[in-house]
Formats: sequence, structure tokens, C-alpha cells
Amino acid sequence: MKTVIILTAILAYSIALPTFGTLQSAGVMGRLLCQGKPYVNAKVKLYDIDTLDVDDLMAEGKSDKNGEFRLVGNETEYTTIDPKLNIYHNCEVFIHAQHTPPDEAIECLRKIEIKIPKDFVAEGPNPGKIFDAGILNLSGKFPGESRDCIN
Repeated sequence: MKTVIILTAILAYSIALPTFGTLQSAGVMGRLLCQGKPYVNAKVKLYDIDTLDVDDLMAEGKSDKNGEFRLVGNETEYTTIDPKLNIYHNCEVFIHAQHTPPDEAIECLRKIEIKIPKDFVAEGPNPGKIFDAGILNLSGKFPGESRDCIN
């Protein structure tokens, strides 16, 4: 019982601690295609890259019926955040399978990472400008592309 009380006190104290650093934000938008057609329901996630621990998820969403997405997120850090966009999809798998099951039906999705330039990072909860990743044809292979079974 004493251990439970001590652990509860430690947890309460750590939650009450103020967060140090500066609130910073970043945003990204783009359009995803597969074989020239809009790619619907691709998972898109905006992260702050961390060197010493797990990357911080700042925002997530899916591409819409036009293949378009827009994410805005923020994080408090001592130094300037390092935002990146992760795109999870299975464009080629759908083509070769001759059908289009939802992304969720295939466990290990293709993963593309795009680093967002630091000049798109702003202080405060909202970015001053949004990074435009452009129109990406997911049919091709991207440098550093991998498979992600957890996403």
C-alpha cells in the first residue's frame, strides 16, 4: 500500500511540473497520387524529430477524396523543433492486387519521410506559413523509403 501511495505522489508531482521550453509549431500540406489518380486515406503524420527519445507526434490525419492533406501541430522544446512528415501507404500493392482494399487491411505500409525546413517553424501555437510538399506520385520509390508495420 505504501508503494502505491509513493508512486501516486510521484505521478501527481510529475504531472504538476511546468513544461520548460518554447511552444513552436509547423504545418505541412500536399497532394498524393497513385498512378496519376488521387490516393485516398493515406495516413499522414507530423512529428518533431527527437535525438534522444521517441519522436513527438504533433498531428495526424488522412488524405481526402482528392488525395489532399493538411496538418498543423505544435510542441514545446528547448531548441528549435525538427518537423517531419511521414506518409504511410500501399499504392503499388493495390495496383498489383487488382483491387483497392483500405489501407488498414494491409499491416505493413510503405513509409516515406519528408523533413520540413526550419524556416517553416514558428513560435506559438500556429505556424506563420505552411510547407507545401507538392504533388507526390506514390507509385515511385523514394530515397530512404521503408515499410512500417506499426504506424
